[in-house]
Amino acid sequence: MSKHGRVLVAMSGGIDSTVSAVMLHEQGYEVVGITMKTWDYASSGGGKKETGCCNLDSFNDARMAAVEHGFPHYILDIREEFGNFVVQNFIDEYVAGRTPNPCVLCNTHIKWAALLKRANALDCEFIATGHYVKVREENSRFVLSKAKDPTKDQSYVLWGLGQDCLSRSIYPLGDLYKTEVRQLAWDMGYKELAKKAESYEICFVPDNDYRGFLKRNVDGLEDRVNGGNFMLKDGTVVGKHKGYPFYTIGQRKGLDIAMGRPVFVTAIHPETNTIVLGDAEDLQHCDMTVQGLNMVKYASLPGGMEAVAKIRYRDAGMDCSLHTEPDGTVHVRFHHAVTGIAPGQSAVFYEGDDVVAGGIIRAGFDAATPATEQLFHNAVK
Repeated sequence: MSKHGRVLVAMSGGIDSTVSAVMLHEQGYEVVGITMKTWDYASSGGGKKETGCCNLDSFNDARMAAVEHGFPHYILDIREEFGNFVVQNFIDEYVAGRTPNPCVLCNTHIKWAALLKRANALDCEFIATGHYVKVREENSRFVLSKAKDPTKDQSYVLWGLGQDCLSRSIYPLGDLYKTEVRQLAWDMGYKELAKKAESYEICFVPDNDYRGFLKRNVDGLEDRVNGGNFMLKDGTVVGKHKGYPFYTIGQRKGLDIAMGRPVFVTAIHPETNTIVLGDAEDLQHCDMTVQGLNMVKYASLPGGMEAVAKIRYRDAGMDCSLHTEPDGTVHVRFHHAVTGIAPGQSAVFYEGDDVVAGGIIRAGFDAATPATEQLFHNAVK
């Protein structure tokens, strides 16, 4: 009989999940390891060999750690669910002119759902991963908060986890720095893991060429979208582009257009296959709307709440005011203009280190426009 209960640990074969599993085992939990296969790199059509979490070496590393410490290990094939949902959404979002965040979607709808389902089947009370976050119970809610190591904090990509997931989740690395985790791996005898470099690639785009991935996986896409107009915000056409899905908000390099000054992608209009170019200041906005909100710290959003919003993973965060609109979306007014608000990306709202809520960016606005001013004032009422 275990001292703390039975826990299903997601093991990728990497340093963080391996250390997490061994830590829980040494703390007296009855550990069950599970490795999820989400994708075959060969099916993406890229030229790079399998690396990261979905290859045979990683599976073997996870299995060997389980064998060495005497706990069971399983491999769970979720390629069909992953491809049907995460990969298709990735494609659909780019085709819709938005910039997706597949890791958020995978964590929220695929990996944790698969973990909970298998945890129930294996009579595991808890699930655990090697993510750098913390969870605590407060006021009858389970609150996700930032990790001790600010350089590794992953709360931004876990904003979509519901209370059912958070109530059963354990994150052993939340109070550790990455350097401490590497030392633990070394002390546990995993010297190669301790020295292993980390990968930040999207698992199904191993060569980091999302444009090539789209071309290989959407029949006729290149022919359909090639040759649209680059234009300025006043409507002046200044050139032709290679297809709106192959560009992202804020992009400067790779535009292949000579304007005599640096220009950036400031807007994407898929319905007309048009890309708007502008100066750096055209990327700055004071307002945005966010949809698909998942409440974490509170059951509902307090009216007129002040928070810090992050609009990308490495974002330091900006002070803002939040107001819920009648249709359930949230109007965000930043205290200072922010750069590069990209529809399709995640917006995560913090109160101190705690995640208040998160959602998907629908649009960014210039607060100086009358329409936006009216929208904000309506939200305040």
